[in-house]
Parts: sequence; C-alpha cells; structure tokens
Amino acid sequence: MANQRPHVPELDDIGPGYVWRDPIRGHRVGCIDAANPDHVRALMDGEAAVLAIQDPPYNLVTFDIRKTGEYIEWCSKWVDNTLDALADNASVYIWLGADQKNDFQPLPDFMIMMRTKSVRPRSFITLRNQRGYGTQKNWMAVRQELLYYVKGNPVFHVQYTDIPKKTGGYYKMVNGELTENLERSNSGCIRPANVWYDIQQVFYRLEENVKPCYAQKPLPAIERIMNASSDPEDLVVDFFAHSGTTLLQAEISGRCCFTADIDPGYCRLTIHRLLRYRQTGLTGWQNEQPLNVTNARQEETMQLF
Repeated sequence: MANQRPHVPELDDIGPGYVWRDPIRGHRVGCIDAANPDHVRALMDGEAAVLAIQDPPYNLVTFDIRKTGEYIEWCSKWVDNTLDALADNASVYIWLGADQKNDFQPLPDFMIMMRTKSVRPRSFITLRNQRGYGTQKNWMAVRQELLYYVKGNPVFHVQYTDIPKKTGGYYKMVNGELTENLERSNSGCIRPANVWYDIQQVFYRLEENVKPCYAQKPLPAIERIMNASSDPEDLVVDFFAHSGTTLLQAEISGRCCFTADIDPGYCRLTIHRLLRYRQTGLTGWQNEQPLNVTNARQEETMQLF
C-alpha cells in the first residue's frame, strides 16, 4: 500500500548531532543547528556545494516569534555558515516572509543584513500563490518572497516555462535583417521572469502535499532553481529540511543534497519521504496524514514510526 510506513532501523538513531548518509546517491541528512558552525562543518565534512536553497522559519505566527533584531542576528549566523559551506562560485536562494502587519518584517531587515555578506544580489523573485488570505480591508496576500544571491561567478542556465509565446513585436536588426522576438527565440515558450505565476502552490489535492508541514515549497519551484543554478551531480545544501522537498527534488534531478533540520522528527520525515519515493514513486501523501506529527517547535511530541 502507498501509505505503509516500513520500519527503517537506522532512523531510530537520529537525534541531535546525528548525520544520516544515503548509501545510494550520497545524500546526507543531519540533525543539526544551522546557526552552529561546528554542526554545519560536521555535516559538510570538507565538501563544498554550488547551490544553497534555504527556507528558514519566517518568524511569523506559526512558530515562536522573536524580536526582529534577535531573528536577524540568528539569520546572520546561519547565513555565514551557509556561505562557508559553498564553493567559490555558488548561488544562494532564500525564501523569507514579509509580515504586512509588522512593517513587512523580517524581509527588509534581512535584506539590509545581507549587504554585509560576501554575496551579490541578483534577483527578488515572487512565487504567486493561487489562493491567498482573504480580507475585506486589504489586498489579498498571495506572494512568497525568494531572494537570489551569488558568490563569485556561478552558472546560470536559462529556463523556459510551459506557457506558449503569443505576442510578437520587439523588433531588432540581426545580421542586417529586421527580426521580431518570435524569430529570435530559442523556444516557443516564454522564459520565467521574477514573478512565478505558473507554479501551483502546494495544497491538499496535490500528491506532493505533506500534511503537517507549514508553507511547503512546490517541487517545480525547487526544480527550476536547481536546473538554473546547478548541473547534474552537483552538490546542493538546505539547512532547513522541514518536509524534505529539496532532498527529494535533488534525487529526482540527479543532484546530491546535504540537508538538515534541528528537529529529529523532520529529519526522519525527510528521509522517509525519500525512501518512500524510491519504493513507490510517490512524491508525498496528498491529503493523508503521513505521520503522527504535531508541531515539535512548540515543544510537543512527534512520533513517526
């Protein structure tokens, strides 16, 4: 059955400081603190990644809320550890929230903090949700913010959506001939810009849904990032595993992923999702309850097997 949960003996050992090593593709899942440099060095073990995709807690209502300054100070630590884990030429993508009820924090102060780091900003991407938070007194909030930075001179491969090009025009002289954009294009589909409206947010009707995970990122969004900013067999890092999306997409896309979470329960969930995909080809649990999970960040219990 697709929802069976086989017992995996090595997962019983997962606790603070433990690093699970995948014997098939070399993935790693560490139960570590992303803000602790010794923990991150233990996970990396001398390896260097070319791509980081980080999705930290947003400091909003779902988890314990810190003062903005405390949150940014914590972010500065895991950002430093992320940059230390990267090769000289690498890309960094960071999902971060903006609370419009609290001066759009923590996004603006985070962006200011990033000015002090050894990276350059490349883009401010918006993933548009199809469904938002309804209100009669404001515009509906339907965006997820994604910051894109680079270290050195990393690769970037042009991507294309599945949306056909329909608008001509934009004339330009090429080799003495006047051409329009459809003639000059390498694809009949449009390129994604910095507003991604063609990717469906994760909700209960999608197979990839992992029910207990808040603000789960869509696999197609992670796939787009990986295809643009890495090559097959490259190493990708993600220090906030949560639902295990980055690890799973790395498996699908032929990359190697070192991921981590401070919570042992989410580490087990991440590994179990990978192993279940290999066994069944399923990317999630849709609307089923995959595991007996409560919010461990609120100091409640989590039993997975």
